[in-house]
Amino acid sequence: MNQCYGCNTCQSADKPLETFISSLPMETSHHRVEKQSTKCGFGLQGVCCRLCANGPCRITPDAPRGICGADADTIVARNFLRAVASGSGCYIHIVENTALNLKNTAKIKGELKGLKSLDHLADIFGIVESDVYKKAEKVADAVIADIYKPEYVEMELTEKVAYAPRVARWKELGIMPGGAKSEVFKGVVKCSTNLNSDPLDMLVDCLRLGVSTGIYGLTLTNLLNDVLLGQPELRMAPVGLRVIDPDYINIMITGHQHTIFVDLQEQLISPEAVAKAKAVGAKGFKLVGCTCVGQDLQLRGAHYQEVFDGHAGNNYTSEAILATGAIDAVLSEFNCTLPGIEPICEELKIKQICLDDVAKKSNAELMKFDFDHRREQSEKIIDKVVKSYQERRGMVPLNLMPEHGYENTLTGVSEGSLKDFLGGSWKPLIDLIVSGDIKGIAGVVGCSNLTAGGHDVLTVELTKELIAKDIIVLTAGCSSGGIENCGLMTPEAAEFAGPKLREVCKKLGIPPVLNFGPCLAIGRLEIVATEIAQELGVDLPKLPLVLSAAQWLEEQALADGCFGLALGLPLHLGLPPFVTGSKVAVKVLTDGMKSLTGGQVIINDDAVESADILEKIIMEKRTGLNI
Repeated sequence: MNQCYGCNTCQSADKPLETFISSLPMETSHHRVEKQSTKCGFGLQGVCCRLCANGPCRITPDAPRGICGADADTIVARNFLRAVASGSGCYIHIVENTALNLKNTAKIKGELKGLKSLDHLADIFGIVESDVYKKAEKVADAVIADIYKPEYVEMELTEKVAYAPRVARWKELGIMPGGAKSEVFKGVVKCSTNLNSDPLDMLVDCLRLGVSTGIYGLTLTNLLNDVLLGQPELRMAPVGLRVIDPDYINIMITGHQHTIFVDLQEQLISPEAVAKAKAVGAKGFKLVGCTCVGQDLQLRGAHYQEVFDGHAGNNYTSEAILATGAIDAVLSEFNCTLPGIEPICEELKIKQICLDDVAKKSNAELMKFDFDHRREQSEKIIDKVVKSYQERRGMVPLNLMPEHGYENTLTGVSEGSLKDFLGGSWKPLIDLIVSGDIKGIAGVVGCSNLTAGGHDVLTVELTKELIAKDIIVLTAGCSSGGIENCGLMTPEAAEFAGPKLREVCKKLGIPPVLNFGPCLAIGRLEIVATEIAQELGVDLPKLPLVLSAAQWLEEQALADGCFGLALGLPLHLGLPPFVTGSKVAVKVLTDGMKSLTGGQVIINDDAVESADILEKIIMEKRTGLNI
């Protein structure tokens, strides 16, 4: 590996990673950025319509309507609604599978690691049951029943889970969702050919999808996961490519559905499995975290230290993780699994197995997760991975980065573990905000992408600017993987913070950036915000709290963003969604939303300017609270 494939890679906030990738003798997504630098202007504005055979139609000043008569506002809103519905569908798929796995585990009286979380959910849902397994089954059934309702029947749990003042506003706006799966179906239908042409009506539907996405796909998925997998616990852990131990058979996991791995995690550390590993010269098996499922396993790593190596990186670090040569298999079960890993796996003889048919990769074996046969599946997976190790180790050179990342990253942060750390109440945090020692809170969440400066560049630079202004940052998603690999989640990162936040961090022994885990944990941030607002007796838009999805990537991120807007929070994006061709859409999202929900979209790709804008909003919120 002495000659690089092509050194024109995009920049990365993670400079050691950038150097490593630029030296690789294989193509990665980082190499392809330059080749795809010419973008379609119609696509960027959202004014291209390809829904019927008259098209594709492209809106210009000389051709302001498509052949059917649809104008830019209709086309843009229709495209946006279709994207939000798709993103929402992804999250509802996750919560459905999670609830089914909890239900099936309860039916066989399997292990439930988070009984405290189970009790909490039962209390929220109004379920009274002394038997823990019956209680778990009823909790799961309540979620499943709600998401299967038709769209014209309001979901029951929304009002029980969401913050009452927000629910009241959603009812006023008429955006209380019906069954979550039906809402996705209706959204897809509504934006089909020659149906809805009212951009305002379609944008309102995006808010409705945002509510069902957030309450079910985000908040409830986390709480259900806690029941099965155990509550997060604060601890220090290693991150980056340093976590890969070549003495073990290493399995990289990627996706979003942690509950699919429950049985396999247990089997990998069984005496029988370890004996198989030792028989071929390895010490045992290790799971290497990548993308959101890796973040979730890291979040709960206190429960899985024997099998979990650590979190190596986000979606656009995955190719580098494989290029170390020490990964023997990839198990994927959802998105953020780049198609670009396929040729790398083929070249390096890495076995690929997909556990959910929605995530089937072109040169991977499909072994769709089957709860009733999970033990046999785990055994087959272990045997296939052992065979892969035998066939490739010694044949494929190792190219490790043992110094990459950090050894002492704070992880295990959740609404529960953080509240416990503060003494069981949010009052200490509220007091720090009131005193000005912490100016406000910024949720830097969502994806990683290779634009807006390069791999995680805007995300990391914005985070540095925010903490320098004494604004504490809470993160969730692939963005967390970039931020942690750049060292901002170690206690030493307090030196990057402003003078007041720095002293708080040093006194508490915490970093100025707290990692809540996967993108699903945006739901955990909503819980934190809701409980703080409840303690203050105000609605969410009153809080000195801002959101940034600086380098959003996928349709799921658009659904996340609609949830943030429905909550009434300011949302910063480094890149605009594909709506700029519609004056109506831009006006509604950036200005009109303020009077609807209290939220607003802010577009800026400059870290300093963005931090200044967000700080100004926080100061206005502080003034509104008389602090």
